[in-house]
Amino acid sequence: MKEMANCLERKKVLLVPLDPVHDIGLKMIRRGLDEAGHQTMLLPPDLPPEEIVSIISRESPDQVLVSRTLGYGVAELLARFVDLTDAAGLRDKTTLVVGGMAIRPELAAELGFDAGFGPGTSVDEVVAFIEGRTYKPDAEISRKEKVDLAARYSYEYRHPAIARLLEGIVDGILAWAEGKTSPGIKRARLRDEAWDVEAWRQGKSDSNFNDAYGALCDPVAEAFYRKGEVHPKTRRQSKEEIARLEDYLTSVEKSMTVRLLQHREGQPKVFIQYGTGCPFMDIAHIKVCEAWGADGVVHFDPSWGARTEGFIGDFLTHQEDGSVITPENLSRIKAALETSTLWQVRAHRGLNTPETVVLAGKLGADLTKINIAYGALAAGTDPARLTVDGVEAIRMAVKYNLPFDVVTNEELAGVPAHKAFAGMLIVAALARRLGGRPLLQPLFAFSPEVMISGQMRDNYIDFNAAKIEALRAIIDAPIWPGAPIGFLTQTEDRVQSSMTTSLHAALAASLRVDAVSIASSDEAYSGGPIVAASRVDTLRAVAEGFRFFGEGRVEPTKKASQWATEIVDKIEAVLRAVAAAPSFPEALYAGLLGSKEEGAYPGRAGRGTVTEE
Repeated sequence: MKEMANCLERKKVLLVPLDPVHDIGLKMIRRGLDEAGHQTMLLPPDLPPEEIVSIISRESPDQVLVSRTLGYGVAELLARFVDLTDAAGLRDKTTLVVGGMAIRPELAAELGFDAGFGPGTSVDEVVAFIEGRTYKPDAEISRKEKVDLAARYSYEYRHPAIARLLEGIVDGILAWAEGKTSPGIKRARLRDEAWDVEAWRQGKSDSNFNDAYGALCDPVAEAFYRKGEVHPKTRRQSKEEIARLEDYLTSVEKSMTVRLLQHREGQPKVFIQYGTGCPFMDIAHIKVCEAWGADGVVHFDPSWGARTEGFIGDFLTHQEDGSVITPENLSRIKAALETSTLWQVRAHRGLNTPETVVLAGKLGADLTKINIAYGALAAGTDPARLTVDGVEAIRMAVKYNLPFDVVTNEELAGVPAHKAFAGMLIVAALARRLGGRPLLQPLFAFSPEVMISGQMRDNYIDFNAAKIEALRAIIDAPIWPGAPIGFLTQTEDRVQSSMTTSLHAALAASLRVDAVSIASSDEAYSGGPIVAASRVDTLRAVAEGFRFFGEGRVEPTKKASQWATEIVDKIEAVLRAVAAAPSFPEALYAGLLGSKEEGAYPGRAGRGTVTEE
């Protein structure tokens, strides 16, 4: 409850709509001032300045709040009003404040007003100014806390036949992986058991660890531990760059406030992906996104990092897309995050999959990302290698209490939803057997599958809704559409891109999913660096979509349920074929979870590196 001003603190405020018609803003401010116990007087619109000055002389208010919307000659009109109050000898007796769409604090000062408020000013902010106190946003409104996306789910199966198939496939995966190892597993276990993260944070070097680790790496990574050489596409950040980063963070922390994107409780959490190549730029983008309401951030690493045996170290920037995973890079990014921000470090593909989970866990990540099927069929890693590494990665995720999403971006290659979902559900079932907490991440976009098959000729709603309905018919698990939503539906036009993302986010909110991943408005077609303004475009659009629908819903047609049933039936058929295969890797090689004709090619990185322990 707001405290009311006492008689000694009560202000007399004259509200002046210096405008032909618009006085809505002043009416809202008047209500706030009245509720706070102040004495107010609201004039009608379109009074001449001379008459207003006469009223000020007669009423002797403490404050005069002038409102003016856009229009020609605004500056001249406001300047003349200030001159008239000067001529009447009123400037020493009252405070003049101006607000409106055309106003900025700099313009108000230039015109002679004591203060100016522009678009986005809240009633509480104006009341605080009238009362002579510093405005502090309502802590209950702006407060954000981390959430556990998996907390409220039982992971109980709702489809007995699919449950039996999944359990049998998981039995086969664990039996096949038993007793097998790889260089990636050896590095992960070494990092887990021998790397003292606290000593590392204190700058202590461990030559024994470095020697043992370097021996498990390929020549590029080994050269870092033997000779101090970094990857040829990277460079170390200079001391001057690091100092500027620290100055930047100090400055941001003094002025930054964190917004809420969601209009109603229960609307999806919103994640953005970063990976500019430069940790300094990553942090700057993250801070912009946090300020505009992003709930989580996802670390995107470079493609060569997925095909290199071993991680290097140091605070590094590099020349291409994605940001290098090093302990230093991750640690600095983590330190820059707001306490409410969920941080995910991806580990769903590549030769360092299990070790990525270990680094994520030791350096304080909240989430990771693992999917054997996607990494083996659309991200370049050999199916046998990623199967054995994936089992280890899940075990490490369990050890470090990291929920992880199981992404299905095979659809970007043209793999049908039912095959992508079958692979996702197999990994989720494997995770549950090992004690993990998986999050299902269906693609929410105009994907190659629907471009070919035509499920979105009429609308973008039904097939996306069908995916959610199908998954919920199979298992009680968290759902986090991505990655990102609207991808490939967007064009190079920033307005269209933002609108498309907003509509997909509104659909996701209507379907009551747990989270969404979004791209910036120039990300899909960027011809150069992704700019911070495009991040803000999309975040603001999503917030507006959430606000527009509130508790309302988007209503799919009957076609959504028909497609959902079809997807479930086809998932069951795919799982039967996988269960009949000699092994899970053989099922991947054979194209049962995505064929070459569908754009899914078994990866080659790491082929022949799985050995017996």
